[in-house]
Amino acid sequence: MTKTTTFATIADLAGQEIGASDWLLIDQDRVNLFADATGDHQWIHVDVPRATAEMGGPIAHGFLTLSLIPFLGKDILKVEGVSRGINYGLNKVRFTNMVRVGSKVRAVQKLLSVEPKSGGLMLTSEVTIEIEGEARPACVAETVSMLFA
Repeated sequence: MTKTTTFATIADLAGQEIGASDWLLIDQDRVNLFADATGDHQWIHVDVPRATAEMGGPIAHGFLTLSLIPFLGKDILKVEGVSRGINYGLNKVRFTNMVRVGSKVRAVQKLLSVEPKSGGLMLTSEVTIEIEGEARPACVAETVSMLFA
């Protein structure tokens, strides 16, 4: 369920877990498209027969998992009164588990801080990409974004 707040009150959510996205299936088509977009055609991602024989199946790229944060995050928090949002970067990223093709992932967001910056607000969040049925997440990232009214 999407949490809704406003530009004027978002700082009140700092330090809180905001919520989780819906689950998203990671299929081989998505992995192949990412491989084509990035030029990363390593066999562990795209050679299904070899990956199945040697690893039990292909795995998603770590950077594919990371790149899903904006897509998954759009359903976690909606901020009204924003004219634009900008990806400002990442402070820290760790890939802590493999995402096997055929599994489902979701994002869980905790808003760490909200600080005024350059006429807007700089938001720092901890985003954890969980894998359905797995104890260890796929990715933990500290994201930084800018919002402007």
